[in-house]
Amino acid sequence: MLKLVIIDDIKNAREVLESLVKKYFTGIEVVGMADGVLAGVQLIKQHKPHIVLLDIQMKDGTGFDLINKCKPVDFHVIFISAYEEHALKAFKFSALDYILKPINSDELVEAIKKAENAANSSLKPQSVDVLETNYNTENKEAKKIVLKTLDSIYALSIKDIVRCESEVNYTHFFLSDGKKILISKPLKEYDDLLSGYGFFRTHQSHLINLDYFERYKKTDGGFAILKDGTSIPVSSRKKDAFLQAIDIL
Repeated sequence: MLKLVIIDDIKNAREVLESLVKKYFTGIEVVGMADGVLAGVQLIKQHKPHIVLLDIQMKDGTGFDLINKCKPVDFHVIFISAYEEHALKAFKFSALDYILKPINSDELVEAIKKAENAANSSLKPQSVDVLETNYNTENKEAKKIVLKTLDSIYALSIKDIVRCESEVNYTHFFLSDGKKILISKPLKEYDDLLSGYGFFRTHQSHLINLDYFERYKKTDGGFAILKDGTSIPVSSRKKDAFLQAIDIL
């Protein structure tokens, strides 16, 4: 039987979460609930849970404050968050599970199933350090992204990503140190994440970091030449927007 605790400063939210866990999961026991950081730390130390449902913003601090008081973290965290675009981007960059308030039962069940499977396997809980960094800054230089492959988890500074290239439903990441990482997610997902941080999708199959742009070649339909010598096509429908983007660099 896996142990789960709920930490949220809203009584109704705790009760909704508890009822849903009991309704959908016979192999998980809710061993306790807390209404803040200090009480939550005590609860975790007392019960040593496998899974923690954790609110981000509470009256006596944040979920990050609680995590920092519980290190090393040996439990799987599912964050609870009110809808807020900055928070959502931080979660997506960090590849950590979250559910939004008001609680959607389907989203909760999906997130807990993933944590349950991880807790029943040899997978270690993921670090929340990247999430904390991304949540607390919009600075491109400090921004990180978590990339998962079949056998590894990478926490990369986005400034080290030179470009991304699509291959059907996969995305190749090309890094400044020459490394290449293949991720089983489509390019569109990373275009949505990175476009606000100096990345430009020049073509259906290509997303580039403008920090590595060197020159624009007008011949043969137009190409972006990067500092490493790579030649990236610029589609005709992207040409005007791209020229405008490099004009303000």
